[in-house]
Amino acid sequence: MALIAFLAANAPWAWIIAGLILLALELVLPGGFLLWLGIAGVVTGIVVFFEPIAWPFQWLIFATMALVAIVLWLRWTRSRADQSDRPFLNQRADRFLGQEGVLEEPIVGGFGRLALGDTVWRISGPDLPAGQRVRITGSDGPLLKVDAI
Repeated sequence: MALIAFLAANAPWAWIIAGLILLALELVLPGGFLLWLGIAGVVTGIVVFFEPIAWPFQWLIFATMALVAIVLWLRWTRSRADQSDRPFLNQRADRFLGQEGVLEEPIVGGFGRLALGDTVWRISGPDLPAGQRVRITGSDGPLLKVDAI
């Protein structure tokens, strides 16, 4: 009971210290969630420091600020487009879409091979003779789909 009385008497500092502890925990357990709880705790402490408020309303201020901040953060992070300097990372076949090449070997039975860069790719398409120009129109995993030009 003495601890509860002490925290009630020093409510602004209790909120600020609790908020700082949550911010410190965010450094150890990153994820963004504790950041907003910590900020809400510090702001609640500042509000209570300048305007003494009963403890149920302090919790209401804290909960409202934390909930609004987390919802806004989630909405903002989910609406951002993922930007990458390597958009085709782990999608090697997709970077060849639209490129053209010359068959060194014929396509027989719907399958053949095509050299692109330093890799020989397995291709599928209509039966074509060696020397035919082809355009890559799609991919199915590591299999490139081609059409004659």
